[in-house]
Amino acid sequence: MAIDRWLVEQHAAGLHPSTLRFYTWSPTAISLGYHQHKYPESWQHLTYQGQPVDLVRRPTGGRAVLHQGDLTYVVVTSGLTGSRAQVYQQLCEFLIRGWRSLGVELHYGNAGRGYIHNPNCFGTATNADLVLADGTKLIGSAQLFDKGAVLQQGSIRLEPDPELFSEVFGIHPKAIALPITAHGESLIVQVTEALSAAAEDCFGVHLEVQPLSSSEWTAIEHE
Repeated sequence: MAIDRWLVEQHAAGLHPSTLRFYTWSPTAISLGYHQHKYPESWQHLTYQGQPVDLVRRPTGGRAVLHQGDLTYVVVTSGLTGSRAQVYQQLCEFLIRGWRSLGVELHYGNAGRGYIHNPNCFGTATNADLVLADGTKLIGSAQLFDKGAVLQQGSIRLEPDPELFSEVFGIHPKAIALPITAHGESLIVQVTEALSAAAEDCFGVHLEVQPLSSSEWTAIEHE
């Protein structure tokens, strides 16, 4: 979360290019939306596979997201025009195209404002979220605007543990049926490659993999 916040601040200041980022979480964590202040006290005492489940706060809004068996994507950019909903759709286009290349058709959700009463991000699907044909939410996203720059973060559910999900949110999640035979790290690589290729096509760019430098890590740690 600190890296994502730093990236959008640097981009807004003209010091860092547009960025597409993918990552997974270790240890397992629950990220809270920036304005989400109410959550079950039991979340402070959760464990998974012998490790505590971290509680972190996102710079973006929305409800709580359980980061286990998921892939997080991040887009940091600027120069987009239109309403927030239109910016969402411009940035989500590469997700739709990338998943289509994997044989999965995604559509926008249609839940109303009632989502704000649900602590679970994946409990509802608004028109900023992407769902499978049966209505199961595959990708939940949220945004932050900063001086003309936008940070869009999203969680892509790949292989969630239904027992942990039930323990956290008190409901059994819908099973996710994907026409992909890969699992674990191979699945993450396959999805990341497909979405990266779609982003290059969608945005007309060539992506270069560039790790953070030691000085950048130092700046982030002192944020």
